[in-house]
Amino acid sequence: MTTISRPCGEIAVRGAFDLAAAARFLTGFAPAGQPEAEPGALRVAFALEREWTPVGAVLRQRSPGEVAVEVHGPAEHTEAVVAQARRMCSLDVDGTAFAAAGVRDPLVALLQGLHPGLRPVLFASPYEAACWAVLSHRIWMTQAVRLRRRLTERHGVEVDVGGSMLRSFPAPAVLAELEYLPGLAGPKMQRLRGIAEAASEGMLDAATLRAMPAEEALKQLQLLPGIGRFSAELILIRGAGHPDVFPRSETRLHEIMREAYHVPDAGVAELAEIAEAWAPFRSWVSFLFRVEGEARMRESR
Repeated sequence: MTTISRPCGEIAVRGAFDLAAAARFLTGFAPAGQPEAEPGALRVAFALEREWTPVGAVLRQRSPGEVAVEVHGPAEHTEAVVAQARRMCSLDVDGTAFAAAGVRDPLVALLQGLHPGLRPVLFASPYEAACWAVLSHRIWMTQAVRLRRRLTERHGVEVDVGGSMLRSFPAPAVLAELEYLPGLAGPKMQRLRGIAEAASEGMLDAATLRAMPAEEALKQLQLLPGIGRFSAELILIRGAGHPDVFPRSETRLHEIMREAYHVPDAGVAELAEIAEAWAPFRSWVSFLFRVEGEARMRESR
């Protein structure tokens, strides 16, 4: 697909943000399938939520308080592309008060110092996050990454994003009709089709999920095929971009917290109580704990 317009938009940044840090994270985040980070820019291609038109964007940080967005897609979708790119970088949240979480919790302050300006980098939509949850369920990460890449290469749409050809994830209408993907078990294929149908019906709309009380949104997401509590948290936090949810099913995060806070026997309720000090940015702090924990694990290998 050749995009037909390149208008620009601007995103006002409220609070600390470093686009270069976001680009480095996305490069190392295997499910994203992102090419090597480009100095000064972040290039993405995705299916535009609700319309599901394949589009692209190039983000560049002009100053600490502004990110410019070069949009590649139909002119009538410019505002929607900018809005989705804003959410993908967690720039739709006023982060001015995030520093205060570090004042309340010295460990959070340490994480903020180790990863200055890094906010959660999200899937393009709750729909894509839900598909990843289905693909990655009970298999190795490397296997899930290969499946996602195969799905995108075979059924996604190529988008010219400022001279770089990137593929957007397949739209729900495409997945809803898909009968077979090499390497993907039949039950997962059925679940993917169910996710696609739910997205087409508006059940995975980011704004709707964000507007609901978190527990209510999590319960609704668990009605989807193949989606349990862990996957529902992934969709709400890393798909819809809810900034203030403590992941109660993310055991790796809990292990990192027990070690960091020296509470080896703490249960989930006690860890959730510790996380109260992070509000209203519990998702953000959880993300930083995971990023740092995984970095230390790589260093120890």
